[in-house]
Amino acid sequence: MAAEKKILLLGAGYVAGPCLKYLLRREENVISIASRRVENGKKLADGHPRVHPISLDVHDDAALEAAIAKHDIVISLIPYTHHARVINAAVKHKKHVVTTSYVSPAMEAFDQAAKDAGVTVFNEIGVDPGIDHLYAIKTIDEVHKEGGKILSFLSYCGGLPAPEASNNPLGYKFSWSSRGVLLALRNNARYLKDGQVVDVPGPQLMDSATPIYIYPAFAFEGYPNRDSTPYNKRYNIPECQTVLRGTLRYQGFPTFVKALVALGFLNDEEQPHLKQDADPISWKAVLAKAVGVTTTNATDLVETVKAKANLQGDAGARVLHGLRWLGFFSDTEVHRRGNLLDTLCATLEEKMQFLPGERDMVMLQHKFEVELKDGTRQTRTSTGLWFGEPNGDTAMAVTVGVPCAITTQLILDGKIQRKGVLAPMDPELCYPLIEALEKEGIKMEDEIF
Repeated sequence: MAAEKKILLLGAGYVAGPCLKYLLRREENVISIASRRVENGKKLADGHPRVHPISLDVHDDAALEAAIAKHDIVISLIPYTHHARVINAAVKHKKHVVTTSYVSPAMEAFDQAAKDAGVTVFNEIGVDPGIDHLYAIKTIDEVHKEGGKILSFLSYCGGLPAPEASNNPLGYKFSWSSRGVLLALRNNARYLKDGQVVDVPGPQLMDSATPIYIYPAFAFEGYPNRDSTPYNKRYNIPECQTVLRGTLRYQGFPTFVKALVALGFLNDEEQPHLKQDADPISWKAVLAKAVGVTTTNATDLVETVKAKANLQGDAGARVLHGLRWLGFFSDTEVHRRGNLLDTLCATLEEKMQFLPGERDMVMLQHKFEVELKDGTRQTRTSTGLWFGEPNGDTAMAVTVGVPCAITTQLILDGKIQRKGVLAPMDPELCYPLIEALEKEGIKMEDEIF
């Protein structure tokens, strides 16, 4: 048997399960699951003799450092804001690190120190980011080897309910913080179109949504996700004139969110009437205050909402139906959470959770416009569609957790030896990961048109 490998897994959330299962296939791997509440780790460990749940407060630098020092490699599945401190301790003790998060400036700052310490800090290896990078690099490498150019790169990814579970007005369900989902809808976006930078202010993000055709069975809309402009450099496609990485949602989602924005429900400023110690208040009273009227008559509120959110035609009727479904025009008491955003989140999480037996889905597609060496133009796509298991692992957990686990194993096996703060941005790093992922049945299908 190979020498024992000690792995520290920080975080016991839903992604940790598939990651743990993969790593436990190797008899030499011994895994400590660190979470603030040791019960979370115990549940995940399920009595496995090579899994040791431990209680760890990641805010306690001394305790974090002591835990890292006892292991060969650290997988950080905790919020990205903690990664820099994890990396700092790992580099100090010459331990490798794997995360699924984007490389932040605070993480990038450890690049030279990691190289000096002989440490690999591998990031951006979930699904988005992660699998998306791998198959983008694959197609780009293939085109470049053929002497061709990438003229346009469009990439859309969405974690969604499977069609049969998309049974609410937003066509969306929450497997993690609804607050995080809604806050992302306020982000500014930036992308490259025909050689020009396009800036989309957060309040206009949903206005930029367009229909995205992938398969006939799905009605998707997509909108840009954060800043895509670094990717012609990151992906080594300086010739590319259009670069956009975006988010997929089911049709109608952007229109509904636009209405919520217009009505002020993405605002996280404190409201006295929504404080925890305020008097109970109904949804229709909250709505009346949000739109600046005194009446709570449902008919009058509907007319005010239609004017305020510019709701017209069938699309407007669908939004009103959704607002009624959420209870906006009702006497139902809200869960007061201090502000409109968090008060809304409390209701979304109550009404839009996955029910037992329901599946989630991950859809990812790259679309490349290519010019070959002889001047011929073609379109190439890479498409991945994954479904969760009813009452089992979600598609999101598998497509994030398994790539992360594979990367960890490849580092332990010496098959990834590059040092420093890394992301999968070149063929040398990507191809071994693709090969291992496809053995797990996680792959994207390529087509040329």
